[in-house]
Amino acid sequence: MYENTSMSLFSTERIFSWIGDAIKRLFDIVVSIVMLVLLSPFFGMIAWAIMRDSPGPVIYRGIRTGRGGKPFKILKFRTMYETPASYAGPKVTAHDDPRITRVGRWLRDTKLNEFPQFWNVLKGEMSLVGPRPEDPVIARTWPRKAWEEIFTVRPGITSPATVHYHNEENLLTASMVDQQYMQQLSPDKMRLDQLYVRHRSFWLDLDVLLWTFISLLPRMGSYVPPDELLFLGLITRLIRHFISWFTVDALITFSVFGLAGIIWRISAPLNVGWPTSIALGLGFALLFSLMGVIFGVNRISWSKATSADFLDLLPSWIVATVIAFFVNAIIRFFPQDLVLAASALALLGFVVVRYRNHIFVRLMQRFLQLQERSHVIRERVLIIGLGASAQHASWLLEHLVNSKLFWVVGFVDNDLLKQRMRYYGSYVVGTWKDIPKLVEKYDVGVIIQADYRVEAKEMKHIKEICAQTPARLVVLPDILVSVNRLVKPSPKARRVTNGNGAGADPACLDCLARSGASSRRQYWRYWKKKIAAGGLPAADSDVRVRRKK
Repeated sequence: MYENTSMSLFSTERIFSWIGDAIKRLFDIVVSIVMLVLLSPFFGMIAWAIMRDSPGPVIYRGIRTGRGGKPFKILKFRTMYETPASYAGPKVTAHDDPRITRVGRWLRDTKLNEFPQFWNVLKGEMSLVGPRPEDPVIARTWPRKAWEEIFTVRPGITSPATVHYHNEENLLTASMVDQQYMQQLSPDKMRLDQLYVRHRSFWLDLDVLLWTFISLLPRMGSYVPPDELLFLGLITRLIRHFISWFTVDALITFSVFGLAGIIWRISAPLNVGWPTSIALGLGFALLFSLMGVIFGVNRISWSKATSADFLDLLPSWIVATVIAFFVNAIIRFFPQDLVLAASALALLGFVVVRYRNHIFVRLMQRFLQLQERSHVIRERVLIIGLGASAQHASWLLEHLVNSKLFWVVGFVDNDLLKQRMRYYGSYVVGTWKDIPKLVEKYDVGVIIQADYRVEAKEMKHIKEICAQTPARLVVLPDILVSVNRLVKPSPKARRVTNGNGAGADPACLDCLARSGASSRRQYWRYWKKKIAAGGLPAADSDVRVRRKK
């Protein structure tokens, strides 16, 4: 079942990738046709200027490495003298390169020499945005992994590397052009090209095109945008942080208001025409979406959100509901009960859409737990304790990635009031003395010790009980103690002894129990003392002082 789910998710990802490539290709075709038609008279003027300036062909055709490593001929307006020295010189040009003609210098400064590449785009050899096509001689010097990654996409007329190094020729000198390019520019351009391939999207392409236009402006020629603005530009930020969630919230609100109106009409008359209902539904939809943007709900990465992030939805929803309620009270189009009901459904829709991944994962986990056959092929685990470490262990084992490998049978705790209660998705199935019976009953293969409230003697007792079973005993590191030590670092590491005064083995269970329990007791005594004295803990004061500095 798990494998089928993974295949389905993988296929969905592939489908979205194909759709994105199709949109990108369609955009390339449309823009290249429009540009070739609009610029054709200007191309004639450039061709006339090139022929007047120096003898030779108007168009330069150079071999470049394309998608999949396939070579193709890139088209450019010729900018060099048509002499053997021009072809025998370096593959890279500098600002003081003597091979460049007078008109060629102007074409290079304005980047007009690249415009014939719209024909390469129309043929499918290039794209508007993509890694710049490199000379095969230079491309062969790249690391193999970088070569394979960069050439998985079509090369482009412009790219993030092109924007970053739009004044590339001014950074090079003709006497050392090859050495400077290979040592200084090529590695960083390769890095930027790899970043583009990994994060490419239609919106990123639009950002790169916008940055390319800005870099050609006279007063912006010296500005080099940082990487975060190149790969997360204005358009990408608007789409990812504002437009996408704004549209989703608007659709949800409009849908629930329409659904509430239809349900209301079944039980009671609603004397509002369809045009008015649609207009008011759109108005309320824009209101709820706008409140979400104003309150910053769109800045939360909901695929990684916690349950507490739900509280951030409430202020925007409450404000939007209050505004909608009073506006409707003035215009008196909808019953007030309908507005409140639709608002509650909208909140439910917001939560379901934002937590859809969490809901899906939890449903899959519960489904796998209900499938008895899946228990046979998974390692069965018993967790001792109910604290933070036990919660962490349960989360790790029940995560969708690990759920096909492990099944948490339940928790073991000596508190009788907690027996048969459910914690962190599993039940408390017994006490310490029940461990041998539980191992036999559920065929447990691993016992995880995640209870650090016990003393050394109790830890030794647990160890003796587990030794009677064929299951492996695994000690989970106490993360909370490590965090506590960050809050109050100990000036001297306390040496744990084994009772006879000799140094204890830190890997043994008894020593871990003694160290964890004593550290936690020291931590809580420290805080209780400070709170009773009415003062701020020293560690917290130090943190605040450092932050002010």
